[in-house]
Amino acid sequence: MSIKNIAVVGTGHAATSTARSLRRRGFDGSITLIGDDPHEPYQRPPLSKEYLAGDADGSSIALFTPKMLAQNDIAVRSGVRVDKLDVAGRTLELSAGGSFTADAVVLATGGRPRTLPDFPPGAPGVHYLRSFDDAARLRDRLRAGNRLAIIGGGFIGLELAATARDLGLAVTVVEAGTRVLEPRLGSRLAEFCADLHREAGVDLRCGEGVSSVERTVDGMRLHLAGGTAVDVDDVVVAVGMVQNTGLASAAGLQVDNGIVVDACGRTASPGVFAVGDVASRYSESAGRHVRVEHVDNANRQGAVVARALLGEEEPDDSPPWFWSDQYEFNIQFTGDHRGADELVIRGTIADSEFSAFYLCEGRLAAAFAVDRGEDVVFAREMLGASFDKAMLADQDIDLWELSERSGALA
Repeated sequence: MSIKNIAVVGTGHAATSTARSLRRRGFDGSITLIGDDPHEPYQRPPLSKEYLAGDADGSSIALFTPKMLAQNDIAVRSGVRVDKLDVAGRTLELSAGGSFTADAVVLATGGRPRTLPDFPPGAPGVHYLRSFDDAARLRDRLRAGNRLAIIGGGFIGLELAATARDLGLAVTVVEAGTRVLEPRLGSRLAEFCADLHREAGVDLRCGEGVSSVERTVDGMRLHLAGGTAVDVDDVVVAVGMVQNTGLASAAGLQVDNGIVVDACGRTASPGVFAVGDVASRYSESAGRHVRVEHVDNANRQGAVVARALLGEEEPDDSPPWFWSDQYEFNIQFTGDHRGADELVIRGTIADSEFSAFYLCEGRLAAAFAVDRGEDVVFAREMLGASFDKAMLADQDIDLWELSERSGALA
């Protein structure tokens, strides 16, 4: 089938990566991005950091400038919701009225914040963070001396905590798990991250949930399951994301922890693709479908889908890679620590500048680093390779030289 007209549902990182990659690879047909967000495409990672801190504005986090859109002949229809998808005809029914038919449709619908019944969206003092407008409303409340509670101790919650503390707010993090980030990092490094926040003055309440919420004269009182209470001015709920699969499901596409696609982003319906946070992509290395919520995955898979649209079969099965800026520290992680039986530290944890390598039967399974991004670059290349743990920990041995010496590059 000759493709001359492509519609991308969504205006986030995966959508813009797909559009940019199509143009870079010489596609000269029409590209239209359609999204219900009222703003032009923008970056989401800065919303919990630079934007809230006042170090960035709408123009500095834009994914496309007007000049870029014009030069690449990419049309963006912001503030337009797609109400229905006819997969057979690849036709989109739009909330603004009318329809849009394309030779190929890419679903990059992303997700929305998971909500909690005690904290209904739109209630006074209650915030969720996903969109630019969410961040703008929250930024107006981040004033020195205010009291902020964050429900959820994942990366987004902790980035918010760091930003708020730097701005002079009193911050309480309520996390249902025994440690913040423990499912992602394991207990030892989760405790390191917890200590960073405790030392910065964050009140961490782990192993706790909110049993009830009481409105007060000047804010809210959160009654915790352990019997204590916290008085706050505002609450941010950061307990994960729900994939926006409604459009795909109603169209008859397979949905299972996301829209099910092959290694190149293709659904079972010809000419219909899915990419980014919403896509459950087949991974040959994992031997199963995976869904990754991160901008690096969105960018990489957008390029994969673009190539597939042009008839090129080039899956990208790169390992997950995450980063987070908290206070003055840059934290990075790659791989999957589950099943690891040893943790090798390179450097000193007490110095807050070190790398940690997770080994499974001597093979590198994952890596964590604080202000040592190069070590994570090394780890991404070497996942699955065997290393002597004493040499891996020896900072006098260059990691790349070690990989050559051990035959890991062979």
